[in-house]
Amino acid sequence: MMLLALVSGAYFTAYSQVCDGNLGDNIFTEGDFGTGSANVLLTNPGIAPGYLYEISPPPVDGFYTMTTNTSLWSNLYGTWLAIPDNSNDPNGYMMVVNASFEPGLFYEQEVNDLCENTLYEFSADVINLIQSGVTDHIKPNVSFLIDNVVQYSSGDIPQNETWNTYGFTFTTGPGQTSVVLSLQNNAPGGIGNDLALDNITFRPCGPLAQILPQTIESICEDGNPINLNATVSGGQYDNPAIQWQISLDEGATWMDIPGANDLTYTHNILSSGFYYYRYLLANGSANLSNSKCRVISNVKIVEVVPKFWFLSDTLCSGLTYVSGNDSYTQTGIYVDSLISSLGCDSIVTLDLTFLPDQGITALVEVENPVCAGVPTGIITVSNVNNTYDPYEIFINEMMISEGIPSEGYNADSYVLTIVDQYGCFFEAPVVITDPIEFTVDVGPDQSVPLGQAVSIDPVSNLPIDNFSWSPEVADCPTNDCLSFNFVPTMSNTYVLSAFSEFGCLAVDSLFIQVEDLRQVFVPNLFSPNGDGTNDYFFPQVGVPNVTAIERLQVFNRWGGVVYEASSILPNDELSGWDGTFKGEALDNGVYVYVVEVLFLDGVIRQYSGSITLMR
Repeated sequence: MMLLALVSGAYFTAYSQVCDGNLGDNIFTEGDFGTGSANVLLTNPGIAPGYLYEISPPPVDGFYTMTTNTSLWSNLYGTWLAIPDNSNDPNGYMMVVNASFEPGLFYEQEVNDLCENTLYEFSADVINLIQSGVTDHIKPNVSFLIDNVVQYSSGDIPQNETWNTYGFTFTTGPGQTSVVLSLQNNAPGGIGNDLALDNITFRPCGPLAQILPQTIESICEDGNPINLNATVSGGQYDNPAIQWQISLDEGATWMDIPGANDLTYTHNILSSGFYYYRYLLANGSANLSNSKCRVISNVKIVEVVPKFWFLSDTLCSGLTYVSGNDSYTQTGIYVDSLISSLGCDSIVTLDLTFLPDQGITALVEVENPVCAGVPTGIITVSNVNNTYDPYEIFINEMMISEGIPSEGYNADSYVLTIVDQYGCFFEAPVVITDPIEFTVDVGPDQSVPLGQAVSIDPVSNLPIDNFSWSPEVADCPTNDCLSFNFVPTMSNTYVLSAFSEFGCLAVDSLFIQVEDLRQVFVPNLFSPNGDGTNDYFFPQVGVPNVTAIERLQVFNRWGGVVYEASSILPNDELSGWDGTFKGEALDNGVYVYVVEVLFLDGVIRQYSGSITLMR
């Protein structure tokens, strides 16, 4: 969508897109917010009108700060991302903004010395600071302004934990050589709408400027010069002007090539090496001299392949040096003629030296693990001799340091390799062995009726230093009983964790199934005649299967209670019914009983039936 706005007497054309041609240098060099060793910049840069600067993050609503990494804040908000700035510089700063309660500007800078009637790109990297899983938070929405007029808006910035690049292009009007760049927050703060900003760029945008093909161009040292052609695609410039440049330090610095202003430049340097080329492009020679008005092509590399190669190498005796189709095993100077894939005829002189293998030796010390199956083995390599220093030491291709114990090895066979700078090497096996495995055995699983005692007597192959049971056993309140008898009340798995004197752990368990057997017998006849036999009505129960008779009631045929007792000890016959009611003997006949029995596992069950009284 194209937006038109009248600003300070000049027209701007803004596109909600980035440049689709080539860009020039970033005019706004302060847009990456700089670098520093302190996590938070202590000086207010004064770039956020209407916001206050915070040096003790995190900033609250209406505040901002400059920081290298929010993860270094001791009290980072729980909903915020812990992130560094958006660069490869560990000390690079970014701007962190906690939005004000009211929408408004949070960034503003002026750029001068621009060219009129020139296309520019204004962009910035923005990230929503709220973590992706957090809900019900306002999303940031940022507008880009030129001279206080909105030219482009980002829309809601997604909560995707990713830096997003937003920007647009616009063209300066006649006579317009300076602009004020602003960023405006369109949503209120409060809950969410917190963002970080980095890499603000303001660069000239021009046609697609290329040197084709973009691959490295290789020529022979004794070959011919080659032409480099500037390809300009697009009609933005009615008077294109070109300045070719060369770099002799792999693109770190660039120099203008005097007089190189045509679409074609001839590379005529035939000394071996790599040469980097590019060209500057602007609309007219006046704009070409202004770095704020020109764009830069891609970089083209020209390689001049040398005719003469001089190589020198030293190897350990017994090794082989391979060059092309030739192999060498003796000291000497060798000269070969090679033709590269480019057709370049090269003369290679190889000065090769083989040194005697001195027979590398070393002291290898091994500490086996103290517990079987635990990776605590240690290998120490020291007193390395008879090497051409420097040398490297490897255990199974992992480098270790001489004299420093290398830890964390399982029982296994390893390969020690020592290699010096000329390839002389020493190789030997190193064996780590486990001690006898510490084991405990708590016996087989058991099945017992409720109330029956269980005996547990673990055995181990090594002395037990300390141990614990899970769950704790009620019959051993201090949980320091290794062997014990107890009466389980419920089915459960009992786990013994035992430690040897070296701290080795052994674990074993057994499952005890408690059978649901209720040992209760209620007689259906009794004869309270004083003969000492069967004179009382009382349920007969197993002990400790039953812990108490919670209630015993006897009713006559009309439902009247003739006897009642509670909380009676098991098998306490004298607490039973003697066939009387209020001291009077009752007639022979059938009576009804109800018994509530409390069992060892806490279960209460009710039994009922009839009892015949017969004197």
